[in-house]
Amino acid sequence: MATTAAQVKKDASPRTRTIAYPFWFGGSASCFAACVTHPLDLGAPPLTRIKVRLQTQHHGTRLNMAQMFRHIVVSDGLKGLYSGLSASLLRQLTYSTTRFGIYETLKNRSTTAPTLPALIAMGLTSGFIGGIAGTPADIINVRMQNDASLPAAKRRNYANAMDGLIRMVRSEGAASLFRGVGPNAVRALLMSAAQLVSYDGFKAAILVHTDLKDGTAVHILASFGAGFMATSICSPVDVIKTRVMSSHGGGGLVHITRELIRTEGVKWMFRGWVPSFMRLGPHTIVTFLFLEQHKRLWRWVRGVEI
Repeated sequence: MATTAAQVKKDASPRTRTIAYPFWFGGSASCFAACVTHPLDLGAPPLTRIKVRLQTQHHGTRLNMAQMFRHIVVSDGLKGLYSGLSASLLRQLTYSTTRFGIYETLKNRSTTAPTLPALIAMGLTSGFIGGIAGTPADIINVRMQNDASLPAAKRRNYANAMDGLIRMVRSEGAASLFRGVGPNAVRALLMSAAQLVSYDGFKAAILVHTDLKDGTAVHILASFGAGFMATSICSPVDVIKTRVMSSHGGGGLVHITRELIRTEGVKWMFRGWVPSFMRLGPHTIVTFLFLEQHKRLWRWVRGVEI
């Protein structure tokens, strides 16, 4: 049978979708992103600290983002904005490695181009498993960032992430490592479905409906949209998750949610959205930029046309 021109073109095109990328690429890209954005005051530790402080404020006198930023600097110094970096990196190594790895693996195992519902299912699955895997590091991350807001007698003063994990197990039992695993897993599955799937969707739409070629400009635009989507969808769960993880054991998920609704109505759902987006937006952009470069280098190593 004669080979058609379309078949020749298809066979000659780069087969990037079927390449099996290393499982750890997502975690590696996320760690690089955290390190790059950290000294620029845009990374996880500074703005997450402000976001966590905003989300853990109790009913009464409240501070906005600028006031909270000033309060942290005045009370803790500039160093206070950067606490919890080791926990942030540990979180990327567990949570991000798992969710990115599973998502990319599921996509690559698909014999045809995945549909949107299929991609959403992959994102939900990978996020749920990643949320469970990253819960211990996430708890330490939240606690280290929120420590200075507590009275001196109640501060945990973890030296680093590993010190926090060891002391949690010794003083609270191994089960404490998965406190809040429910809302954390829910947030993670929403995050992955919103962030990973929307990135693929935005990227495909930009390539189809504009004259831009697959490159840095497309990656930045797609990842910006993904960060916006992920922040908005995950905000309510993020507030609840932060409250549960920063608590000293009192009050469960249902109790905390009821109290938030009773005291604040629906406004609590987007508390800390601005610092959350200011953190997640740049981090998402840099993560996907690093991830795309990881993949590009891997294709070059494997001898696949770029």
